[in-house]
Amino acid sequence: MTTNEQVRSVRRIGAGVGEGVAAALVALVVAAVGLFAFSAVQWPAFNSSNVTRALTTVGQVVAIALLVVSVLLIRLRKWPVVAKLASWVGISSFVTVTLGMPLAATKLYLFGVSVDQEFRTEYLTRLTDSAALRDMTYVDLPPFYPAGWFWIGGRVGNVLGMDGWEVFKPYAIGLLAVAAAVALVLWTQLVRADLAVGAAAAVTAMTLAYASPEAYGAVLVVFIPPVLVLAWGALHRSSGGWGAVLGTGLFLGVAACFYTLYLAIVAFTVVLMAVVAAGVAVYTRKEDLRPRVGGPRAVGGPAPWRSAIAPLTKLVVIGAIAAVLALVVWAPYLLKMLSGAKLPSGNAFHYLPQSGAELAFPMLEFSLRGALCLLGVLWLVLRAGTSRRAQSLGLGVVAIYLWTLLSMAATAAGTTLLSFRLEPVLLALLAAAGVFGFVETAALVYRAMNDSTPVRTAAGVVAVLGALAFAQHIPTVLTHEIDTAYTDTVPTDVPNAEGTFGERADKRKPSAVAYYHAVDEALLARTGRPRDETVVLTADTSFLSFYPYFGFQALTSHYANPLSDFKDRAATIAAWSKLDSAPALLDAMSTAPWRAPDAFLFRRDGDTYTLRLAEDVYPNDPNVKRYTVAFPKTLFADPAFTTTDIGPFTLITVRR
Repeated sequence: MTTNEQVRSVRRIGAGVGEGVAAALVALVVAAVGLFAFSAVQWPAFNSSNVTRALTTVGQVVAIALLVVSVLLIRLRKWPVVAKLASWVGISSFVTVTLGMPLAATKLYLFGVSVDQEFRTEYLTRLTDSAALRDMTYVDLPPFYPAGWFWIGGRVGNVLGMDGWEVFKPYAIGLLAVAAAVALVLWTQLVRADLAVGAAAAVTAMTLAYASPEAYGAVLVVFIPPVLVLAWGALHRSSGGWGAVLGTGLFLGVAACFYTLYLAIVAFTVVLMAVVAAGVAVYTRKEDLRPRVGGPRAVGGPAPWRSAIAPLTKLVVIGAIAAVLALVVWAPYLLKMLSGAKLPSGNAFHYLPQSGAELAFPMLEFSLRGALCLLGVLWLVLRAGTSRRAQSLGLGVVAIYLWTLLSMAATAAGTTLLSFRLEPVLLALLAAAGVFGFVETAALVYRAMNDSTPVRTAAGVVAVLGALAFAQHIPTVLTHEIDTAYTDTVPTDVPNAEGTFGERADKRKPSAVAYYHAVDEALLARTGRPRDETVVLTADTSFLSFYPYFGFQALTSHYANPLSDFKDRAATIAAWSKLDSAPALLDAMSTAPWRAPDAFLFRRDGDTYTLRLAEDVYPNDPNVKRYTVAFPKTLFADPAFTTTDIGPFTLITVRR
């Protein structure tokens, strides 16, 4: 690469970064203004009224209209700044209204504080309370699950003066809006600007429908298709492309800080790309050296195998960049392992639903989603030999199917690779390919008809109608997740009509969470310590999602830190319940290999206090078995224990 080419490359990268920052700021303002406006009105609950659904559709139409205006201005080559602003505002407002309006009458995000969202909220609560990298549940342990998304959210909550569970919704929606806008900017650096808007919009829509409940993964999904195009552009070039190498490495590093599985699939795809690029380079070099009958003699030069050095070198550099970034969140955990901690053991991969035992073929569904994916598959196959975009996205699709097969094969070894969670990535890749396929097919048709303007118009109308139909269906896809956000109870600072401190967004009777406020007050009063210096043993682990106490045992082994000795802790809890006296319990607690509980939060059942715990029963599906451990009340008949009944709970604090 000449000096002039290097200067142009640096300027282009700088311009792209500048546009990305500008797009992020615009998206941030759009999301903040939109969410504030939504919260300023007392809306009816989404699960009992169609008002917010109707307003969501209106907002989506406006957002899509802005994207259409952007594409028209780009095609007409008029007002480029206005076109960019329209695209940024359009895509960020689409995210904001599609998720924010259905959730406008609740403080909770999709899935509320139920199932997996419980431990995610707990993690955000932990890192809102303190910027230190600490495990979501266990005291004195570094985090195992990547802390990137949660740490940023914690700082946002800290600045805004909001609790972790309360900042979850606005932060999740706002960051996804920012990610969608920045991904659009990345697309514009890789493909024609009008194509970039279409591809980014399609990927964003698929992400909202099928990845948004996992907010920390969704912000990566919108980037994966353009990043794969970027990576293939770096690896498939014999020289240059170092800007793309840097960008790919940075994305992998961020993925390592956000979501390990998405890091794994993108890294797997990039390695596959490097191998294919190296093979193609060697084959091409061999063909160049092959004697031609009647042609000029082959010219000497480097051996064919040397052609593989360039892509493999770039792969190593990408990996090195990613590894350095990954250490930002992984270093504490790795240092803890190297310090002689017990060999980690966890069950994070012990889950195999039916969708993980089958290959997903969304392109064969009779639906709008299926039609777009089918068009994408056809385009990938037909253009595999001539389009680098098709090659990169196609390799991504191949990698997902290979990963899925490897995951199925891994079941023979007693584990999985969680391939069922990759369906949103597959849909995003096929959606981008579908947009490219639609545009090229339409171009072929209207060229065959002598560039007929009515055909162009008809193609545009079909695209817009399809986008609107799919967009307004997204809340339906997310119905269960939205409903849960309205039916879960959150604690409040003021009493409700029943005198407890909790409410549901659908205004129905709150659950036992309404007593958490009183439990928290009692804990603070009895222990005299800050929340993050107190360890609580409880089976009502959602308590830890609202208040940053540490837990003695996690919700399930699948989300427990591998360094936590989950099974041994469970066995110890069961052993404590079988002791015959309070002094024996106090002695056992003092000799436990982990910091003992400062408090117990039980449910009452006759003459016993109970904990409903969980154990891993993989390969069964469901993979979790619930069981009850009962502590006789006589075990706490000692001045060292202070017992208080609060609603359905009994709080027992330990005096040391």
